[in-house]
Amino acid sequence: MSNSELQIIKLDKNDLQSFQKLVRIFNEVFELGSQNYVSELHLRSLLENPYFIAFVIQNENEILGGLTAYELPQYHSENAELFLYDLAIKQKFQRKGFGKNLLLKLEEYCREKDIKIFFVAAHEEDTNAIDFYHSTGGQAEKVVHFNYKVN
Repeated sequence: MSNSELQIIKLDKNDLQSFQKLVRIFNEVFELGSQNYVSELHLRSLLENPYFIAFVIQNENEILGGLTAYELPQYHSENAELFLYDLAIKQKFQRKGFGKNLLLKLEEYCREKDIKIFFVAAHEEDTNAIDFYHSTGGQAEKVVHFNYKVN
């Protein structure tokens, strides 16, 4: 499969089925099983949210992977930042440059929206993700991330 056969598509409110396929890819790659499935109504509302971004990479009609991100308007700047939330490629298509192509498309999106920085978090033990982000030009920054459980 050549890069000329690939398409990277930004999903919109009319792409629910493609988004559902992407969610299934995330569940498979991140080993979540089917536990991480939400209603069509919720997925559709995400696709209608102007601050939610989803791209898929596909060959003909097969979705190979994709990413989701959130545009974060800032109070201290008129330029938003972008948080890359998830990026995954089906296992049999990994290490072929498809993830890098998605990042390049996200960079292009950021330039179009005058977004100066995008960032992503990776678990320290996920060495594949860390190696990937290093190899694509990401600059690691030491931070401590805190989660709060809300009952």
